[in-house]
Amino acid sequence: MPVDWVTFDCYGTLIDWERGITDALLPMLPPGTDRGALAEWYIAMEAQFEREGYRLYKDVLDRVGRRVLRSLDAPIPDEMTSPLPSSLADWQPFPEVRSSLRALIDQGRYLAILSNVDRDLLELSIGRLGIRPDVMITAEDSRSYKPAPGHWQRFLERTGTLPERAVHVGASQYHDMRPAAALGFRTVFIDRHGETLETSPTRVLPDLRTLPGVIAELAES
Repeated sequence: MPVDWVTFDCYGTLIDWERGITDALLPMLPPGTDRGALAEWYIAMEAQFEREGYRLYKDVLDRVGRRVLRSLDAPIPDEMTSPLPSSLADWQPFPEVRSSLRALIDQGRYLAILSNVDRDLLELSIGRLGIRPDVMITAEDSRSYKPAPGHWQRFLERTGTLPERAVHVGASQYHDMRPAAALGFRTVFIDRHGETLETSPTRVLPDLRTLPGVIAELAES
């Protein structure tokens, strides 16, 4: 089946959000705090918070960051600004991202980003990617957070394409692989941490370096 569109999660897939989150929080925690454990704790608490209902993502970053610090006995005063919302502008893409996205464009693919952030926050990261996607769907657009299906439904409505003609790429089985596959998308799981598979992605890759070749292969299969 041809692949007209490649849709991406952004943070964790294209942008190293775990490093961004932990770089912002670690200075407020005791020396020696484990970065990996902190990232896992933040991810779990953010997913729990998002299930409580839709809020702007900048509010999610602020509120969850405060909850994490409080849970680790390092609360910040109510009048103090949380470091997370303002830190997003400095979060960096993974090293292979720019060249992989450019290669997909050179193949003639359309690119979309489906992200659990606000429109203005996503714009802060787009300039770091080296390309501008053809379509961007945010939580602010869908009024929901993945794994709810709103991002993909809005993408299909906006583009008029079919799930069978798109491949969704993401680094979260919970937020991306399971819901995208349920809607009929082929999926590529970017497994940067060697996770145990709890889903059945079409392909599993350690990063995006070989993604253009995999997309070309899927388009011919």
